[in-house]
Amino acid sequence: MAQTIKLTATDGTPVEFVDEVIGSGAMKDVYFSPDKSYVVGFFRTPQDANAKDRLQNIVGKYRDKIFGQIGGDYWENLFCWPTKLVEWNGKLGIVCPAYQKHFFFKDGMFKGKEKEGKWFASAKLRNKFLKPDQKGTWLTHYHMCLQIARAVRRLHAAGLAHSDLSYKNVLVDPESGRAAVIDCDGLVVPGKYPPDVVGTPDFIAPEVLQTRALKLGDPNKKLPSIQTDRHALAVLIYMYLLNRHPLRGGKVNDLDAAKDEELSMGAKALFVEHPTDKSNRPKIKNLAPSELPQGDVEKLPYTICGPYLKELFDRAFIDGLHDPMKRPTADEWENALVKTTDLMQPCQNPNCEAHWFVFDNSTKPKCPFCGTEYHGQLPVLNLYYSPAKGKFLPENYRLMVYDKQSLYMWHVNRFITPNERTKPEDKKPVGDFHFHNGKWILINRRLPDMWDVTEQPKCQIKVGEYVELTDGRKILLSGEDGGRLIVVQLVNN
Repeated sequence: MAQTIKLTATDGTPVEFVDEVIGSGAMKDVYFSPDKSYVVGFFRTPQDANAKDRLQNIVGKYRDKIFGQIGGDYWENLFCWPTKLVEWNGKLGIVCPAYQKHFFFKDGMFKGKEKEGKWFASAKLRNKFLKPDQKGTWLTHYHMCLQIARAVRRLHAAGLAHSDLSYKNVLVDPESGRAAVIDCDGLVVPGKYPPDVVGTPDFIAPEVLQTRALKLGDPNKKLPSIQTDRHALAVLIYMYLLNRHPLRGGKVNDLDAAKDEELSMGAKALFVEHPTDKSNRPKIKNLAPSELPQGDVEKLPYTICGPYLKELFDRAFIDGLHDPMKRPTADEWENALVKTTDLMQPCQNPNCEAHWFVFDNSTKPKCPFCGTEYHGQLPVLNLYYSPAKGKFLPENYRLMVYDKQSLYMWHVNRFITPNERTKPEDKKPVGDFHFHNGKWILINRRLPDMWDVTEQPKCQIKVGEYVELTDGRKILLSGEDGGRLIVVQLVNN
């Protein structure tokens, strides 16, 4: 039986681990604590003074910068962040929380294995190996992407870059829509701590690949940074939503495989769905059956992700692919994902694998995954904001309605955002929508200042009362600063 090793961390606290390797990565061997609540990972090669100083800062001041602030406990679920530094047998080690249970397969052929992101980002792996209940829904994939964007936004706000953001370093659970960024011990502090690695293939930014041959210290050499994280984040989101890579298409840039890879992902990288240069479109005849239908960009184009994400994908893979300063920030991805989830509709086909689709603003909406057309009346709520009292302007923000859907304070007031700073009170539904007796209604649950302002005199909708959603109806959700007006649009099918 393996013995339990007892150590004292550099912060003076006790650390224990069972002397039995449970996993090995590229740089570390990992051991469980006796109660399996945390793990200890020891670097196989000696770490120099700079590496040790960086790790000390990661478990110290950088950790405190994120977790030690008001609302810091929110981030415990979105990161697997090192907590302590230890030394044993001349090796440096880090202590990290054990992964949460939902990040392990609970059954099937991968029972007990980690839900590494690659299983859910690749059409081939999803279609060949995963059971339907392990895949989640399209909506839960949006929730996963939202949490990843939020975690990266927080890292960047602290002045840190992950440096190796990839599906290897993100754990996801499509069943619940949760995600966590891992391997945070290689964080880059621009200007202070250079990166240990250039990244993982598929996620390395073109400029890093393009200048990889240059010597360290060459001013033209590009290393992982916040800008390269932004490229990797865009690739991750594209892959989790569409299950294909945005740059791996049918174009061959060199007959030598290694050179072709370097060019196709580096200097000559080209978006597979570029609107004018179609030379890198995937060749369907070259795709395996397990890569379809996701690999067919004509059948499932990136526009099915909705207008807000389409704009950001364009900036990431067209404007910013070779111009890092034009790439969308994590904050922009977060906002676009929030607004897109408000455009989601449940598919009316109970056997649809995706279960949800993004409303495409058409008069005849249909699910792009299974082709099922929406039948019935569909309310679309157009949100307006007030720049001055009595004046309202469109906000380029819509809320799709479905039966038993909830209304929240971030819909009511434009100054409230659903993120780690959302107050517990604002997380409670303030209203809900129902299809009742052949009519769509909105029931006011908690809004003291809700009015039907379609006609004069306006009519108050008191708490507990409801208003019917008819075409053109105008409902003021709140008269407070930032309060929104909704204008109902009915789509009939």
